[in-house]
Amino acid sequence: MGWRDGLRRVLGQPPTSPHAGEVVEPPTGCTSFHLWWTGVEGKEAIVEASAVLEVLQEPASRRLYFWALQASFTDAGHRNFGAAHIGLQWNPRHANSRAVNWGGYAVPEDVSSVLDGTDSAIPSTVVDPNTRDFPWRAGTPYRFMISKAPVGWRGDVTDLTTGVSTHIRDLYAHGDQLVGFVVWAEVFAACTDPEAAVRWSDLQVRTASGAVRRPDRVRLTMPVGGCTNTTVVIDDVGLVQVSGTERTVRDGAVLPVRARPSA
Repeated sequence: MGWRDGLRRVLGQPPTSPHAGEVVEPPTGCTSFHLWWTGVEGKEAIVEASAVLEVLQEPASRRLYFWALQASFTDAGHRNFGAAHIGLQWNPRHANSRAVNWGGYAVPEDVSSVLDGTDSAIPSTVVDPNTRDFPWRAGTPYRFMISKAPVGWRGDVTDLTTGVSTHIRDLYAHGDQLVGFVVWAEVFAACTDPEAAVRWSDLQVRTASGAVRRPDRVRLTMPVGGCTNTTVVIDDVGLVQVSGTERTVRDGAVLPVRARPSA
């Protein structure tokens, strides 16, 4: 069953908009919803995290959409060295509105604490060190990976249809292990903009000894202040985040994660 079939099954029929012809903006300017991983915890340090992201329906508006895997940096003393996010953007400031991002903050609550890093070899229309032009394609799965670099933490993206891997850059963040895994969507569009959807699958982490762990469930959070027409659908492949549609799940819901698809 595909994600559209899942929505139809839950909704019964397409919802009608009470704001026909009217542009309705989110109160805070951004709509976000997160899927927090559970079931990967353990005594051994985690040094790598990855997830597969596929844009199922690209946005139609000239607004920023950002879909990312995020992790926090720590050490054996459980000190906090910040967090960073890696993923795709629909960003009108970049070539054909397509970009890739690997950046973060030494103090997540302080947007002025942007992490420094190596220069990226990927060009950027607006010369943004964190966000680079990247000609992603809808319907193509991309694996995003965060791993330990010689200095700091590395961000890479692999096109799973071609096998081509692209190194984005390294971030100069301290710490020798990862915690706090989440995949999320941040949508800076109007609540009345057309539907857009992405799918997350094959969520996994790797420990220092090479053991692979996968979350068995995720916890959904939908902060107040954004549009209320976002939802998450479970299909045969993974977890689908949809904006511009009727909400069918509640904030705080715990959703199962499907096992890795058979090769």
